[in-house]
Amino acid sequence: MKKPRHYNSIKEFYPFYKTQHQGFVTKRLHFIGTGLVFIFILLFFATGQLKYLASAPLAGYGFAWVGHFFFEKNKPATFQYPLYSLSCDFWLFWDLLRGKERFK
Repeated sequence: MKKPRHYNSIKEFYPFYKTQHQGFVTKRLHFIGTGLVFIFILLFFATGQLKYLASAPLAGYGFAWVGHFFFEKNKPATFQYPLYSLSCDFWLFWDLLRGKERFK
């Protein structure tokens, strides 16, 4: 198995992360999944029901992994860089939301 590259910061990792998210469908699925994560977390705080907290990672990873395996045809960066990848999911969501990154 190929040894993962070492990144010293999220800022250094983000350009690599974006290379793994080139396709329109992959970006759209990540955006939907991460948006659902925020909704489920808000619902958890509003209701105190654990089912919403448990649903957050399922929605986030579920949508993202469908994008990677079926559309982008690559392995999610989460498997090698879990914390950087999670952070960059939110970073990409924010960049897409404010138009700094394009879906195309």
